[in-house]
Amino acid sequence: MMETLNRETVLAMSAQAHAWTEQAYREHPAVRGDAEWAEKQRLLMADMALHLLQTALKKPALESQELKKNLYSILTIADGFLPDQELKSFADRLYLSTEN
Repeated sequence: MMETLNRETVLAMSAQAHAWTEQAYREHPAVRGDAEWAEKQRLLMADMALHLLQTALKKPALESQELKKNLYSILTIADGFLPDQELKSFADRLYLSTEN
């Protein structure tokens, strides 16, 4: 079990990492089709992974809807890197289950 102090420390560190990652993503000039688009997508996936970390640790009980949203984002972005794995299809099914 993670102690409250450790949880707060990890969340504080992740907030800083999230801010840096999000800033790097926003400042990256690539647009879809550019040679550097994959790098920008990697930054976005890292940003979403930090959201997942925060969702996992913020509250004593894991909020399933937030978890689904985080996973949807990560799977959708990862699909571009692993196109043969049908991650977008799974992400879409996951998204549909959040509406219920």
